[in-house]
Parts: sequence; structure tokens; C-alpha cells
Amino acid sequence: MALSLAISPCPNDTFVFHALVHGRVDGAPPVEVTYADVDVTNTAAERGAFDLVKVSFAALPWLLDDYHLLPCGGALGRGCGPLVLTKGDRTDLTGATVAVPGDRTTAYLLFRLWSAGRPPARIEVVPFNEIMPGVAAGRYDAGLVIHEARFTYHRHGLTSLVDLGEWWEADTGLPIPLGAILARRGAVDPEAAAGWVRESVRQAWADPTASREYVLAHAQEMELDVVDRHIDLYVNEFTADLGEAGFAAVAALLDRAADAGLTPQTSSSRATAWTS
Repeated sequence: MALSLAISPCPNDTFVFHALVHGRVDGAPPVEVTYADVDVTNTAAERGAFDLVKVSFAALPWLLDDYHLLPCGGALGRGCGPLVLTKGDRTDLTGATVAVPGDRTTAYLLFRLWSAGRPPARIEVVPFNEIMPGVAAGRYDAGLVIHEARFTYHRHGLTSLVDLGEWWEADTGLPIPLGAILARRGAVDPEAAAGWVRESVRQAWADPTASREYVLAHAQEMELDVVDRHIDLYVNEFTADLGEAGFAAVAALLDRAADAGLTPQTSSSRATAWTS
């Protein structure tokens, strides 16, 4: 039977999963892939809609009863955190309306932790590609952005009020846990799934040109240099293996969120070990 996989169309995901999607991983089943923004996959995973699925680490408290967290394939790193963008010389968010890409995204969870005690007046969930134009046009006072927006926000005449990745790293010393790969319990052997994903990552690094056409076809009109910078930033050592630092980052994010009353408490064993 085919394996249902949901990932984003972003270059880091298509680069990582190219070999698996195209039947180049020995022993892996055929794959039926769905491309969707992470806010969509977070919701779909709650319904158990996919066998393997890319979600926000912030969504794990609602998902780990039904899914295993895999130790590979996701998006963590340093210097790659979400940005809060504004137009003009605004120095705080007092009375502001802020556009965010999803209410269970890691970006929004980091934003809520950072803004605790001084929250904005209003939050609006907005499709990611509408956030920067909306801030530039004055529909929102600020916007929370991720991924390639790090490289392109200047084109919209916007400025960065805060880099939430820099804030997180300075506060914790840990990498930023952004996107996770989950395997549905009872449907997929997590050990086998981790092996398929790691082999797909290995092939991506071994021959980066093999996936180029596929990546660009889904890159939503990104320029080639932005695509390359995106992959270089978000596909890194933690993609191959979360390791001790990666799992510590996940645990720190979920513990802080639960302590602040922003998410349900998560079992530490399920948050840090795919074998749980």
C-alpha cells in the first residue's frame, strides 16, 4: 500500500523528501504526497489524515498520542528563527494588530512566549504569502514571518522588530525547533520510517542537483539564489538527526509553553523519544 505523506512545498522539504517521493529509497513503499502549508498539516494531523506528516513542533502536545516523533527530516537550527516585521520605526506592539501564519505554529508559540506581559491588541491568522504585503499596505501593524521571508522582507520596505530565533538562542542556548516529522502510530513502523527519511536526506546531500527541477517546481516563484539560501539554512545536521541538542530544544519549547499555560502538558518521554 502507498504511504501518505504531507509536507510543505518549501525548498527544504522538497529537497529532503525528493528521493523518498520519487521511489529512490530502497525498501520504502510508494508514496502519495500532499503539499500544504504547515498550518494545514497541523490540523490534518489531528484527524490522523496522513501516515507521515510535517507539522510544527508547537503542535506536538495535541498529536503525540497518535503519532511518533521521528528523529530526522524536520527543521531545526540556529540563525533561522521567525521574524516580527513592521513598517516604519515602530519599537513595540502596544495596541498593534499582528498577522501570524497559524495559531499552532512554532513561530506563533515563540511569539507568545516572547511577548508575554506585553501582548499586542489583536492577532489575525493570515496565509503566509499575504503577511508581508499586508504589513506593507498597512492592513496589519506587524507580521510574524518564517522561512524565505528572512531573505526578502526588505523588498517590501519592512524592518525586523525582533528575530525570535536570536531571542530563543540567547535565552536557552539551544537551536530553534521549527518543524517536525511524525509517523502515525499503528500505521507506520517508526524505525523503518526514520531509515527511509535518513536515506532520502543522504541522497539529497550526495547529489543536490538531482532534486533541483522538483524543488523549483514547488518553490512558489522563489528566485534560485533564495531557494539555495533557504536549503542551506534549514537543511542541516539536525535534519539528519535531532541529537541531544535537538531533543533538548524540543523539550525546552514544550516545557516552557506548558508552564506558561499556552499548551497542554506533554509527556517528556513522548516529546523526546520516537520509540515511546
